[in-house]
Amino acid sequence: MADREDRAHLQLDDLYREVVLDHYRRPRGRQPLSHPSCSVEGFNPSCGDQIHVALTIDGDRVNELQVECRGCSISVASGSMMAEMVPGHDVAEVRRLIEAVKGMMQGKEPDPAVDLADLEALAGVRKFPVRVKCALLAWTTLEEALPGISGPA
Repeated sequence: MADREDRAHLQLDDLYREVVLDHYRRPRGRQPLSHPSCSVEGFNPSCGDQIHVALTIDGDRVNELQVECRGCSISVASGSMMAEMVPGHDVAEVRRLIEAVKGMMQGKEPDPAVDLADLEALAGVRKFPVRVKCALLAWTTLEEALPGISGPA
């Protein structure tokens, strides 16, 4: 029984690894935006990852998101996943998603109302505390870009 569970766990790890590698090799959201509402640069000094996040907002909805990341596979993949997930959501939903990603990286149970989709492939990163910042760089940079971030969520 344990052997079967070990094999299933390894297959799941392989699947997650493939999801991360796919996003790293073919990052989404790199198309420049013609008229972004705002843009922010992010940097992870512990490993040198750099990111540029730009977005267009119409009312309270994120219409488009550009993510240009230079760094390790984890930070690039996380930014790519973010570029797929965020457009079309209102700012409050995006904030909930950011909090869910942060919570996942801290080992907290995810809010069942928030679909993490491919991001679940990054859950194993929390086993390597030094790499958590890599997985969160895109999300903390997006958080800085959101209008009124210091105001009520």
